[in-house]
Amino acid sequence: MKVALGSDHAGFPGKEAAKRVLEQLGIPYEDFGTATDAESVDYPDYARAVGEAVVRQQADVGLLFCGTGIGIGIAANKIPGIRAAVVHDVETARLAREHNDANVLAMGVRNTSPDLLPAVIETFLKTDFAGGRHARRIEKIAALEAAASR
Repeated sequence: MKVALGSDHAGFPGKEAAKRVLEQLGIPYEDFGTATDAESVDYPDYARAVGEAVVRQQADVGLLFCGTGIGIGIAANKIPGIRAAVVHDVETARLAREHNDANVLAMGVRNTSPDLLPAVIETFLKTDFAGGRHARRIEKIAALEAAASR
């Protein structure tokens, strides 16, 4: 498994914490930025870089961070083939993978406890898609995406 990482300035501490988690788990990653929280940057740029890495199979999943997770998650979901889920805790991380086959996690550092972040990331990475009735729903999401791109 390889992970693509990205954040805006507000999410920078979350991205840096994610790196430590991935290193502890022995999971390789590529950091698509931002490189600092010293200046304001635009989250769609980092959502695009991470989303495109996942779609191009340069990474298996992406982890994105901003202030709330909402903006960067919305931006990532504009990339065909991305299923980004905004998660806040271990349960939403598990369900995002298990039920929605999310390939990008989006988190907010302002609304997620730093102490919880490692467990949320590890849960997201270690949970498999359940398939079954959920696969039918993922196929319908893909069909919506295909229809919108025509």
